[in-house]
Amino acid sequence: MERWTRRIIHHRRKVLIVWLALLIVGGLGAANLSHLLSNRFSVPGSEAEHGRQLLSKRMGEKGDGDFTLVVRANAGAAATRAPQFVATVDAAAHRAAGRIRGAKVGPIQQAGHGVLFVQIPTPLEAADASNKTGRLRRAIGNVPGARTYLTGFPAILDDQRSINSQDLARGESIAVLVALVVMGFMFGTLGSMAVPIAFALTTIPTSLGIVWIFAHTMTMATYVQQIVALIGIAIAIDYSMLVVFRFREELAGNGDPHEALLRTMATAGRATLFSGMTVALGLALLVLMPLPFMRSMGVGGLMIPLVSIAASATLLPALLASLGARVNRLRFVPRSLMERRARGAGSFWHRLAGAIMHRPIPFLVVTSAVLIALALIATEMHITGGDNRGMPKTKEAMKGLALLEKTIGPGALAPNQIVIDTHRAGGAFAPATIVAERRLVGSLRTDREIKPGTILAPGVIDPHAGRPSPAVMGRLTQAALVDRTGSIVQVRAAGFHDSGTKQAGDLVKRIRNDYVPAAGFRDADVFVTGAPAFGVDVTSKAWSSFPWLVVGVLVLSYLLLLRAFRSIFLPLKAVVMNVLSVGATYGVLVLVFQHGAGKAIGLYSSSQIDFWIPIFLFAMVFGLSMDYEVFLLSRMREEWDKRHRNEEAVAYGLEHTGPIITACAIIMVAAFSGFLASSFVSLQEFGVGLSVAILLDATIVRAVLVPSFMKIMGDWNWYLPDPVRKALRLRPGARAPAVSPAPGDGGSY
Repeated sequence: MERWTRRIIHHRRKVLIVWLALLIVGGLGAANLSHLLSNRFSVPGSEAEHGRQLLSKRMGEKGDGDFTLVVRANAGAAATRAPQFVATVDAAAHRAAGRIRGAKVGPIQQAGHGVLFVQIPTPLEAADASNKTGRLRRAIGNVPGARTYLTGFPAILDDQRSINSQDLARGESIAVLVALVVMGFMFGTLGSMAVPIAFALTTIPTSLGIVWIFAHTMTMATYVQQIVALIGIAIAIDYSMLVVFRFREELAGNGDPHEALLRTMATAGRATLFSGMTVALGLALLVLMPLPFMRSMGVGGLMIPLVSIAASATLLPALLASLGARVNRLRFVPRSLMERRARGAGSFWHRLAGAIMHRPIPFLVVTSAVLIALALIATEMHITGGDNRGMPKTKEAMKGLALLEKTIGPGALAPNQIVIDTHRAGGAFAPATIVAERRLVGSLRTDREIKPGTILAPGVIDPHAGRPSPAVMGRLTQAALVDRTGSIVQVRAAGFHDSGTKQAGDLVKRIRNDYVPAAGFRDADVFVTGAPAFGVDVTSKAWSSFPWLVVGVLVLSYLLLLRAFRSIFLPLKAVVMNVLSVGATYGVLVLVFQHGAGKAIGLYSSSQIDFWIPIFLFAMVFGLSMDYEVFLLSRMREEWDKRHRNEEAVAYGLEHTGPIITACAIIMVAAFSGFLASSFVSLQEFGVGLSVAILLDATIVRAVLVPSFMKIMGDWNWYLPDPVRKALRLRPGARAPAVSPAPGDGGSY
């Protein structure tokens, strides 16, 4: 680190110019990122995905690029049956379809209660179709005596972008305001505050610019922008604060700014690099998840720690080398307060350290009990594959969808689609296929969760056996129940419940496990697809891979921290406590959303948690919370290396990092609280999870649980066997005590 820092000091102007260029180029990419983002789910290799691919290739049923025009007559149901009114609606739908080459207009359907709707299928993918939403709405214009809503997945996606932009601006304003107040109090000088601000303003646009490149080659989730921006603010201030505080401390003891910077980067700078690697590690494994949506979130989130690591090693020392002693200029906090804070003696943290060293067992038992109790509540968590219930009803697309849900039911908007591939032309009308289809329809009709009258199949339209007449064949093809070759058959059945509910998922499982096998299709492949099936498959696939993600993160984190802490016990303790902290975070999510405790502060309630939230929280929280572990134990390790007195090292580390960790946690919680301003339940869940995890970690875990445990462990905290030390290429250090020392005893080496 010292050799590297000398090079950065020598070339600091070149380094700053390079980062300025990255800021400009990344900013240009970030400005054009939003229209490349999408919330389209796909589950490669799943039954639902196979079925959707068949419908898309053989029947032209893309689904996610189709619009729906919903019209509500002011005069009620009677007006919707008037030929002139229906003709006006049909003309409006055709004007909209005329704006997209290849778009069609389906039949006008009565939803009841004075509501009509008409499908407008397009040949476009959702992302491309969403960019034409405004053009279609202008073409529809006004329908006399009615209110129109253009909805469908592309329109919802377009409206989501504007909501996300508003939420992002509101969330960032909250985070920036709190960050400025806390930074002002902690740094005390404008010279110091300039460093984290410059860090954040450089790393966030650069990260978003890299995401813009990836968005051209893979599907990127709509939420990526918010995640990168808010996490970027938190990490930038975290790392800057640790390095700047240490630089000022070294500067006070050694007047030479360059020598102070060399010492700073060898200690605090090294800690930020290990911290960044632990964050990047969890997110890098997230990139290996078998779901494009999860991979995109992992790629987007991964860019921030990677760019921050690079900035910590280059931009931070270049800025501090350029500022030098001017980092203490323009002070607006009393000098006495800043000096007292730097010394740590006599402070709250000094008293806390003394109390914990005096009675470590009660502190350990009480804090562990709190975390375990919260973790046990997490066993009540209900996971959902996602549905429309968490969407805000403030925009036209969602208002139209809500109107349809109210009139025809949420299940009717997301029917179960059973696709039978007979693998031969005309196979759909073979006697054996027709008999099996009738058995399947009969089973579906007996299920109480299927809405009467929603079952649609070729046999329902044409009850006669054998090949249908050309007229009936045309109707079957137009309804996408049979492809043009007669080899693919589709059977639809809508339930009463929305696609993400447990009831809808159970219905999918009954169709797959009971009704389809009982139907007895021969020489045919049968796939159950549709939104409910995708909800089942995406949850199953994500959570079947999650245990491997957990194991990978735990093992690799242990190995990384083994090198950072130079101890075999401290990394193990860190991993175990982080797992406990994540489990407690899950428990708080259940309390706040499933049990409705968050309503008191204006949060939405939800009976279920989106499937990606716990997975992404683990990958993100495990790394972020390890930040404080690295900050704390790195300082303890320094003191241990000087004096080999465990109790003094633990207390010293807590006193000198406590204020910094607290300030960093406040800023990070403020940044993540920006997600609470979101209009989407899933992002609120994500924000609460991140905020609670950091809060628990900075208070209960790092301030109480870690030092009390280390006090009890004594000198065994620092034990590293010789073979491990040699493998890690470390200098000779502490050996195992010949006799286990009493807690706090320095031992003999």
